[in-house]
Amino acid sequence: MPISQELRSILVCPQCKGELRDEQNPERLICDACGLAYAIVDDIPNMLIEEAERIEKA
Repeated sequence: MPISQELRSILVCPQCKGELRDEQNPERLICDACGLAYAIVDDIPNMLIEEAERIEKA
């Protein structure tokens, strides 16, 4: 079961408070402003900044 729409609608990047975009494979939430990817494990987003993966900014 994916993240509920209600939860998804309130999630923002914990670092910059910016918008997140969904990525499906692997399932994660991406902050293009910060260049961070937050993993989703067992339909639960891991929003800890120190555990986010650094990615190249788009």
